Amino acid sequence: MEIIGRGFIARHLGSMEHRHPHVVALASGVSQVDGVSADDYQREADLVYETIRRCQEKDQLLLYFSTASAGMYDATRGCRGREDDPVFPGNAHGRNKLLLETVIRASGVRHLVIRLSHAFGVHQSSHQLMPALLGAVSSRKVRIHRGSSRDIIHVSDAMTIVDRLLTAGVDGEVVNVASGVTVPPEAIIEHMSERLQLPILEKHIVEGDASVCLVSLDKLRRLVPEIDELGFGDTYYKRAIDRYVAEVEALDAAEGSTAQAAAGSSSAAPERPSGGTGATGRHHVS
Repeated sequence: MEIIGRGFIARHLGSMEHRHPHVVALASGVSQVDGVSADDYQREADLVYETIRRCQEKDQLLLYFSTASAGMYDATRGCRGREDDPVFPGNAHGRNKLLLETVIRASGVRHLVIRLSHAFGVHQSSHQLMPALLGAVSSRKVRIHRGSSRDIIHVSDAMTIVDRLLTAGVDGEVVNVASGVTVPPEAIIEHMSERLQLPILEKHIVEGDASVCLVSLDKLRRLVPEIDELGFGDTYYKRAIDRYVAEVEALDAAEGSTAQAAAGSSSAAPERPSGGTGATGRHHVS
């Protein structure tokens, strides 16, 4: 697999980099909703156009990551979260993704379009949903849009599904990759608070402008029935959050140990005899 991009999804696609040699994964583009310029959207479109041309020349399959967020599937707009239904994107991000999906399908290129819900895991940008909520819980001050809800999925589970879709030879399809369960932010925050043992001290409720992300897994289950092994259901979000928090804590501990070792190495450096490269090497290995 050729992976285009250096962000969160591209990084996790690396686990299948040596499989699916006929696939070009386009995991680069606009990932935020606010503060995006027309130039940003144009750069993403140009990259899609160029990747289509390359895939057509080499008869490769274009794996494109679209969105299954509330920007695409908002139940308050009458959306059922199905790939074959009309959708009415509620923001510029959703409209842009739908437009690029249309370009890909109309081009005739071999393709698999993944409408991905809120995937989360370590090494994710702080503006994304779950890192932002984790940061808010850690500060013990949260802001909640009453009536909103989101579909969340651990990135490792999302990558497992993508791998199985490619292994099954799915081609020419738009497929939702999500947990299939919509979760209110209050429930996510409550479980994070319990997991971190950090009671929320300040809660600000925002009324109005709520969106409900509803994603159907009917098509995905027909294509890859074994997704039920991942345990999606009403309590999935709790297990996924527990896994995420444990991964964040492990990463923080590892980075802290590395920083401590580097500080120790720096403070000890003047005491080493000049030319002591062997001692320095042993220190770094340990």
